[in-house]
Amino acid sequence: MANFDTPELTESDTVEIPALKSGVMSHSKPFVSKEQFQEPLGFPGELVDNWKDVAVNKLGELLQTNRALQVFMDSCVKCGACTDKCHYFLGTSDPRNMPVARQDLLRSVYRRYFTLPGKYFPKLVGATDLTEDVLDQWYSYFHQCSECRRCSVYCPYGIDTAEITMATRDIMNAVGKGQKYSNEIIGKVFKIGNNLGLPQPALEDTLLGLEEDVKDDTGIDVRFPLDEKGAEVLVVTPSADFFAEPHIDGLIGYAKVFHAAGISWTLSSHASEAANFGLFIGSGENMKRIAMRIREAALDLGVKRIVFGECGHAWRVAYSYLNTLAGPFDFLDPRYPVPQHICEFTYDLIQRGVLTLDKSRNDHRRVTFHDSCNVARASRMGDMPGGQFIIPREIIKATCNHFYDMAPDTIGEGTFCCGGGGGLLTDDLMELRVKGALPRMNALKDVVDEHEVTHMAAICAICKSQFSKVLPYYGFQMDQIVSVHQLVSDALVLDAKQ
Repeated sequence: MANFDTPELTESDTVEIPALKSGVMSHSKPFVSKEQFQEPLGFPGELVDNWKDVAVNKLGELLQTNRALQVFMDSCVKCGACTDKCHYFLGTSDPRNMPVARQDLLRSVYRRYFTLPGKYFPKLVGATDLTEDVLDQWYSYFHQCSECRRCSVYCPYGIDTAEITMATRDIMNAVGKGQKYSNEIIGKVFKIGNNLGLPQPALEDTLLGLEEDVKDDTGIDVRFPLDEKGAEVLVVTPSADFFAEPHIDGLIGYAKVFHAAGISWTLSSHASEAANFGLFIGSGENMKRIAMRIREAALDLGVKRIVFGECGHAWRVAYSYLNTLAGPFDFLDPRYPVPQHICEFTYDLIQRGVLTLDKSRNDHRRVTFHDSCNVARASRMGDMPGGQFIIPREIIKATCNHFYDMAPDTIGEGTFCCGGGGGLLTDDLMELRVKGALPRMNALKDVVDEHEVTHMAAICAICKSQFSKVLPYYGFQMDQIVSVHQLVSDALVLDAKQ
């Protein structure tokens, strides 16, 4: 385990504001992206000579094209409502991780170059020249924001720090100071089709292996089809589902659900990735390039529906932007929403009595649920009010006898982030990830102490990967995080005649 102090879990049922430790996380910075990762995305390979002019011009462009950003720059009144809402501030104690303070790293530069008071009386209005030191602070602290949007829930003006983070990262990429982790991943999608760089033969072998595993376990032939033209459903899932627990157990759950329902489906080697890291770096053009692969795959395979797997930000992009970026999807069956979430799909089958579930098969688990930020706060899931909160819980209750929610102020719309989202799921930010997980770990500890919970379920690939790494730092086991569709998989009774 990495060498840094892990925050201690508390027994209090309220969130306490930590004692401030100014600059304690200023050293935290991800690896800088090199030329081979920058250029495929259309960014300079290194810091450009006239970077200050490029940055100011890029900010001006973003203010013109993003009306929300302009509003967010002008509307903050420093009321303090957001100060204790960020999990990174609560975990690190660094005041720069207060959402308002992080926003002001960009807002102070905005005032200097785009407001009259800032141009003529900068010290009076907190305006700051854009210097190398400021750029360095941007690179550090705007990579200490997971774009989870918890702060925006409590802001009386609705200021969205995530939008400010994405804009600042977009500016940094424009001057040649991008983040290696996110940009390398986007390049892999452009080149091969998924975040992990799995080529089609490796993907095919993996799926064949899963068919054999399920056959050995159940005695039933459950298919994991790839590039199968004429299938009804195209499933687009995070590439983590192909290779590691608990993700792969969720993919097995999807396959069993389709098998039990008698609905043909397929994965695509061209679009074998649901995640869209273009969102994390604020690049609309790169978001569009990734989204277009899904449209191309759907057209090529002749499917009638598109279903997204368990991934939080993949669902945010799919629900909020897919039709804008890659639509219209008028070639799909109009009876079904575009896109559809795998939990919506499964919940509908449960409601209609299509699936036979034996909840006792999960009796060795006492389960709680982690609301993933990009599903809970950023997008609908299901037509019912609050569907994004209700549907996953209803699936868990249909598959488990023992379900217990965490404290009300830590779930739902106010859910705490896992600490690894927003392009921060990289080992060079391990200290930040562990400390950012503190509020969620405290909430988990409370429900474990009160109800003897043994497992936490989630519907986000990043959340599952993050918790697998950070749970041991807090005295839990890495296998205590599970996919919702792993619970479905274990409870589902398959008929050999299906």
